[in-house]
Amino acid sequence: MKIKKITPVLVVDRIEPVLPLWDALGFARTAEVPHGDRLGFVILAADGFEVMYQTVDSIRDDNAAALEGKRALGAAAVFVEVSDLPGVESKLPAAADVLLRQRKTFYGSTETIVRDAAGNVITFAQF
Repeated sequence: MKIKKITPVLVVDRIEPVLPLWDALGFARTAEVPHGDRLGFVILAADGFEVMYQTVDSIRDDNAAALEGKRALGAAAVFVEVSDLPGVESKLPAAADVLLRQRKTFYGSTETIVRDAAGNVITFAQF
C-alpha cells in the first residue's frame, strides 16, 4: 500500500466565513457543492495542496453516523509547513484572528498561528 495524498476536511457550521483567509493565501476553489442556499462542501487548492471544508448540515444529510459517537466532529488543528513565513503573514487578511506571530519552537520552527472563522487553528511553520 502506498498513500498518495492526505487532505484535511474541516467540519464547520458555515463555509463562507472561512473563505477570505484561504482566498488571501492564493487558494482557488476547485470544487463547490451547494447545500440549500449556502455551500455544503468546498475544495480549496494551491500549489498542489488542498484543504476541504464541509458543513455539519451537509454531513448530517450525507452520512449522519459521522456526527455520532463518543467524540463529535468539531474544531481541528492543521499544521502547514511553508518556505516563506513572512510572505504568508503579509497575505493574511487584516481581520485575521492571529493567535501567535513568529514564535520560535523547541523543535526548530518559527510559527504564526491563526484561527479561521470556524474556530479551527491553522499553524504556518517555517523550518
